[in-house]
Amino acid sequence: MNNIFLWCFSPFVEYLFMRRALVACMAIVLSSAPLGVILIQRRLSLMGEALSHGTLPGIAIAYLVVGMWLPALTLGGALAGLCVVMFSHFIAKRTILEEDASFSSFYMIALALGVLILSLKEGSIRLVHLLFGSVLAVDAPSLLFMALVSTVTILILMVIYRPLIYECFDPQFMQSLRLPSGVYNFIFLSLVVANLVAAYQALGTLMALGIMMVPAVTARLLSKRLTHIFLASIILALLASYVGLVFSYHFNWPSGPTIILVAGCFYILAILYTLGRG
Repeated sequence: MNNIFLWCFSPFVEYLFMRRALVACMAIVLSSAPLGVILIQRRLSLMGEALSHGTLPGIAIAYLVVGMWLPALTLGGALAGLCVVMFSHFIAKRTILEEDASFSSFYMIALALGVLILSLKEGSIRLVHLLFGSVLAVDAPSLLFMALVSTVTILILMVIYRPLIYECFDPQFMQSLRLPSGVYNFIFLSLVVANLVAAYQALGTLMALGIMMVPAVTARLLSKRLTHIFLASIILALLASYVGLVFSYHFNWPSGPTIILVAGCFYILAILYTLGRG
C-alpha cells in the first residue's frame, strides 16, 4: 500500500516541476473541458480541429520574430486561428463546397505551413516541442498565463452561457429574442482559440485539442443531462492529466501524448460501458 502511495504521489511531493505541471493541467482543464462540451453540442468539433491546427503558422512566425515571448505567441496563434475560420466560412458561402470540406482543407494547409516554417528554420527539436508540448517544462510566466486565460474564459462563459445553449437547442428562439448570435459565436470561438494557444506550451498544438474534446465526448456517452456532462468532462480531464503525468514520470514517456492516451482509454471504457448497457 505504501509503495502504491509513493508511486502515485511522490513525484509531486519531491519535484517542483511536477507540481507546476499538475497545476498547469488543472488550469487548462477547468476552461477547456466546458468549451469542448459546447463545441460538441453545437456540432463544431471540426471547427475545433481547424482552430487547433490553424494556430501553428501564427505561433511559428511569432516565435521566429520574437522568440518564446508569450504575448506575441498568443497574438500570432489567435490571429492565425481566426483567419482559418474566417477564410473557411467565406469559401463555404461563396462556392459549392460544404463548410466541413473548406475547414479540413484550410487547417491542413495551415498545419503544413507551420511545420514547414519551423523545420526549415529551427530543426526537429523546436518542431517537436511546439507540436507535442512539454508540460514538465512549464515555467512560472507560462503557468500564470494559463491561469489567467482559464479565469477569463470561465467568467465570460458564465455571462454568455445561456445564449450559447439556446442556440444549440432552439436557434429560432434566439432569433425571436433578437439576440446578436453572431457576436456570441465570435466571442465563443475567440475563447476556444485563446485556450488552444494557452495549452500549446503544455500539450503542443496537436495535443491541445485532445484535452478539450476527448473528455467532453466521453462525458457525453455517460450522461444526457448537460450539467452532468460539464462536470464529468472536467473530472475526466483532471483524472487523465494526473494519471498521464504519473505515467510519463515513471516510464519516461512524453507527457502530452500520455495524457491524451489516458483520456482515450477512458473514452474506450465509456464506449464499452455504453454498449454493455445496450
